[in-house]
Amino acid sequence: MRILVLGGTSFVGRAIVDDAVGRGHEVTLFNRGRNKDVFPHLDQRVGDRASGDYASLQNGRWDAVVDVSAYIPRHVRQAADAVGDGLARYLFISTGSVYDHTGAQGFPAEDCPRLAPERGTEEVTGATYGPLKVACEDDVTARYGDRATIVRPGIVAGPHDPTDRFTYWVRHAARGGRVVLRGRPTQPTQVIDSTDLARLVTLLLEQDRGGEFNGTGEPVTLAELIRACGADEIEVAEPGEKPQPLVLSDPAYDIMFQFSSAKARAVGMPVTPYEQTAATTAAWDRERGEPLLKTE
Repeated sequence: MRILVLGGTSFVGRAIVDDAVGRGHEVTLFNRGRNKDVFPHLDQRVGDRASGDYASLQNGRWDAVVDVSAYIPRHVRQAADAVGDGLARYLFISTGSVYDHTGAQGFPAEDCPRLAPERGTEEVTGATYGPLKVACEDDVTARYGDRATIVRPGIVAGPHDPTDRFTYWVRHAARGGRVVLRGRPTQPTQVIDSTDLARLVTLLLEQDRGGEFNGTGEPVTLAELIRACGADEIEVAEPGEKPQPLVLSDPAYDIMFQFSSAKARAVGMPVTPYEQTAATTAAWDRERGEPLLKTE
């Protein structure tokens, strides 16, 4: 299959490209050309979604597009115009933040109500991120119909993670086995290994499946996650001025880490044990020389 990945040299996109290439697909990358040392052997088209420069895609034909890097509706519309309507599938990487968690019960699935779409701004903030992604989803579906696939990841973990949310706990566990938690040990949390998310994307393309899929890991307690990172002892302390990654200050938001991935698992998405994700993340963290974590 000929796959065009919009993005592809950073965290999630990088994992998707690795998986697709490993399964024998022909992958082309479209990005700003700032990380050409990543996948130098692949066809890379240089452009800029911010300015709407898609000229490098004029001479190319692909079976499927994986859109990793669209955050505002204009990105989706312009990319769709550039690649045309001859695709078998347009797969959009959205986010679990599109859901309206108010009043959600149990383990919400893909039919959970979404937030209202945002079309009045292109500024991506904590408040607009989810609504802008809702608008992006709507535009993909309106353009491609049953050829549209929406993947909604939760918190993603693994090598090359720019957020350091999971890496924070891996590194603190490695420093001595005792970790200070300024939160609730029983709080639910949910993390997906980047390789599992990547495999889900590739499987959906190979199986030509449309619709919406939650790309989330298994819900566990925060204490269980920290122990999986290698902590021998957890010291529970009072909340500090700066919240720790993955720690929720209000139990009302616990539902954000309890979404169902049953639909994704049914099509073959693997579930990597948290201990394995922690081990690969720790190895990458050591290899990069342990810079200051963004969360510290």
